[in-house]
Amino acid sequence: MAVETELKLHIAPEHLGKLKRHPLLKQLSPARATTRKLYSVYFDTPDLELRQRGMALRLRRTGKQWLQTLKGGGGVQAGLHQRNECETPVPGEMLDFAALEASGAARLPPALRKKLQPLFVTDFSRTSRMVMMGGAAIELAMDSGEIRAGQAASPISELELELKSGDTQQLFALALALLDIVPLELEHTSKAEYGYILSTAAKMEVCKARNPALEKSQGIPAALQSMISSCLQHLQANVPGAVHKLDDEYLHQVRVALRRLRAVLGMAEIFRPDAELAALHGQVAELCAELGRSREWDVFVTQTLAPVCAHLPEHGGLRDMLRASEALREQHQAGVQDKLRSQDYQRFLLRFGAWLHGDYWRAPAAPDLTLPRFAAQILRQRSKRVAKRGKHLAAPSPKTEGSDGLEDASQLHALRIACKKLRYSAELFSSLYAETKTRRYLSALARLQDILGMLNDIAVARRLLAELAAGTRHETTALVRGWIEHDYSERLAELRETWKKFSGQKTFW
Repeated sequence: MAVETELKLHIAPEHLGKLKRHPLLKQLSPARATTRKLYSVYFDTPDLELRQRGMALRLRRTGKQWLQTLKGGGGVQAGLHQRNECETPVPGEMLDFAALEASGAARLPPALRKKLQPLFVTDFSRTSRMVMMGGAAIELAMDSGEIRAGQAASPISELELELKSGDTQQLFALALALLDIVPLELEHTSKAEYGYILSTAAKMEVCKARNPALEKSQGIPAALQSMISSCLQHLQANVPGAVHKLDDEYLHQVRVALRRLRAVLGMAEIFRPDAELAALHGQVAELCAELGRSREWDVFVTQTLAPVCAHLPEHGGLRDMLRASEALREQHQAGVQDKLRSQDYQRFLLRFGAWLHGDYWRAPAAPDLTLPRFAAQILRQRSKRVAKRGKHLAAPSPKTEGSDGLEDASQLHALRIACKKLRYSAELFSSLYAETKTRRYLSALARLQDILGMLNDIAVARRLLAELAAGTRHETTALVRGWIEHDYSERLAELRETWKKFSGQKTFW
């Protein structure tokens, strides 16, 4: 059994020819490229049992030879695909389970074998050559063809950089060098997965955050890598849906993934400072800020103006304000889409991948700093910051009519940010603790964060309303301002009660 390690990169068909002719490839590889036709048939049961087990079974014809391959395990990390692979020759277009088992593959139950049937095929030309990069031997393959499932078809146009020997980091170095020649895009989805989507006519689904399964005996570097990888997977899985505007939830999940990633990078900087880490952390912060501006107009249109307009549908001033706001919302959304489509974003992902497989992770950690101790240290620090930022909420509410002492938006904003960092950190470390201990605390923290988020949305709405005021009739602006101020006073009262409940929670670390 071998472990396949490769980067997959989407490339537009018109750029394949340019890349094939570029002198860099000849510099990295004195040998000539070879081209061959690859025809593969993928098998599964009608209810996709292999896919559910994270496996892919295929027969591939190359020339006159047939090979059967079973892939399984592994995963995708910053675009890097790593999977266990068992491959054996077969005399024809027929599966040989005994040969698979002899190669080290997992035994497939007889009942499952009987139900296997062809599901889809991939049919493409592959031009490949071996290149040397930083002492690593890498097979660079350029694939062009299609995936077919019944009458449905989808094009294939991609690069595969497979590590044959040497340092994984060099896969990313090569990809960055190729990105300077032609536009490329990290491919999160394998050909097999695209085939499944095509054969089942499945729609792309929003991907929610998943907390990594950590072990108390695990080293801190390995735990941080798992956390960062889970955030990057969450991010990359939702970017295509956000770029194509399939649903607003995709962009929301992109923002969540980036915020969680910032929380982990902050932990990594506490564990061990690093120049490249600081640079990447800065880029994540910039991307969060850009997406944040887009979210502000999303919320203003859908949660601030839409309810007022629904209550007063005949108000001409409100309709004008809504149209102007929707235009600004579209403008900001287009900017976000351009950013996520950009080659700068792809370069950012590749730099992240290179850093994740670089020297930062090889330096030994302090022997007395275990993962549980590190987790408790992070959670204590972030919990104390929340307590400090929110201590004014425990003070008695002032008796002055129309005032409750919480009008300082910057103070509430600082508390909201502290709560976010604590919540994401607690969620990411949660597998180290008993679920019964974490559930109640995280639920109370999430509710506190939600209320602070609503108050922040209202504070942002005030600012956006001021930006719109110049081109809006005064009575319309006053109407919307009165609506949001009423909501603000209700949320402030709710905040004190929510803080009281959260403050009474027992910490679980």
